[in-house]
Amino acid sequence: NALPNVVYLFLQKSISAIQWLCQSDKSHHVPKKRLKAFFTSLYRCLTKGARAVMQFYPEHAQQVTMITNAAQAAGFSGGLVVDYPNSTKAKKYFLCLVAGEPNTRVQLPKGMNEEGKEVGDTILFTSSKSTGRRRRRNGKGMRMPVKSRQWIQKKKESARLAGRKTKHNSKYTGRSRGPKF
Repeated sequence: NALPNVVYLFLQKSISAIQWLCQSDKSHHVPKKRLKAFFTSLYRCLTKGARAVMQFYPEHAQQVTMITNAAQAAGFSGGLVVDYPNSTKAKKYFLCLVAGEPNTRVQLPKGMNEEGKEVGDTILFTSSKSTGRRRRRNGKGMRMPVKSRQWIQKKKESARLAGRKTKHNSKYTGRSRGPKF
């Protein structure tokens, strides 16, 4: 009986967590990375078909698209439900997420209007995460193998540019050492 109260208090205090992930007070703050990290970790915590609903108050339409795009990229499907869409003060946004591919039997709730009647202000989206294996690519093509000769030389060069001392490159750089007995 005490557990629901704890969960309720936790959700009540963190209702604006998504808005804070969208804030960028300094030039090195990247809200898209924060949102990606948040939604990917949430996706890992939920089982396939599990649902999560989050209430948030965006400052502008770009925040809504940034949040929904990050949720899609993490593998969620679902929708955005808007309560009181015609009101400026009472407008509430609910992000309804379903982990994995959408189930046709799952219906999203409808938004409410000023009279308390249901309104069909629901924006649906599906997961943009590919189901097959994805290969990571850098700008030039396939990813460089780790611990290869080129990778070691690139790491040494970046360390030199950072001002750290490194050993010079030789013909033995990146070679595997012989067997030890």
